[in-house]
Amino acid sequence: MTQDLTVTLIQSDLVWHDIDKNLSAFDQKLKSIEEDTDLIILPEMFTTGFSMNAAELSEDMDGSGVAWLREKAHQKQAAIVGSLIIREEGQYYNRLIWMNPDGSHHHYEKRHLFSMAGEDRYYSPGSKKLIIPYMGWNICPLVCYDLRFPVWSRNTNLQYDLLIYIASWPNKRAYDWNTLLRARAIENQSYVIGVNRVGTDGNGMQYNGDSCIIDPGWNKTLYHEQSESIHTMTLSKSHLLKVREKLPFSQDADRFTIEG
Repeated sequence: MTQDLTVTLIQSDLVWHDIDKNLSAFDQKLKSIEEDTDLIILPEMFTTGFSMNAAELSEDMDGSGVAWLREKAHQKQAAIVGSLIIREEGQYYNRLIWMNPDGSHHHYEKRHLFSMAGEDRYYSPGSKKLIIPYMGWNICPLVCYDLRFPVWSRNTNLQYDLLIYIASWPNKRAYDWNTLLRARAIENQSYVIGVNRVGTDGNGMQYNGDSCIIDPGWNKTLYHEQSESIHTMTLSKSHLLKVREKLPFSQDADRFTIEG
């Protein structure tokens, strides 16, 4: 028996460098979700905007952002995923946190740091990919710039069913975002979800969102939006399995290992 998965995408503007105001805004957005949902997806650095001011804005795993995720996952009885600036053992991380309704969590450190904005000078990279078993699905969550590196997301032996990218991806590179998300769905025979922000950040960078849900096999966009929005959709596991059965090209894929 296959189980479907209901997901909610929150595409939002962010208040620059103001954790309390962002958490308050997301409070209201979560309250407005009337449908039952299994998973709520927030943008990259959803409490601050995409900032290099790690020393001032970071929190530890007992901080307000993580506590908020724990409280809201319990209230909504849904997993919630987003990234925050986390401080740990003298290092700063752009850390994706997956919070379960029971308060348990997983985390992933963004591997590919955006050197053109100096992210690699302020944050430490991750080295391990995360695949989360959840409600009969295997889910791989990644962060923004990771999208440009398909080797890292390769779905070897069909290990995952849903690939998620949370992002602060600027409008001037929107063509790349939209093209690469579709490519990841096709090459990995997986649903792909991209959740981006909208608005203008403190550096004057503009974001038009383009959050979307991509079908796993037929190069079909199931959802796409450029304004502030909250969207809930149910993904079919049986459809995913039919796609893979009809065109089982993963069995012919190259084998390789990742070093470094």
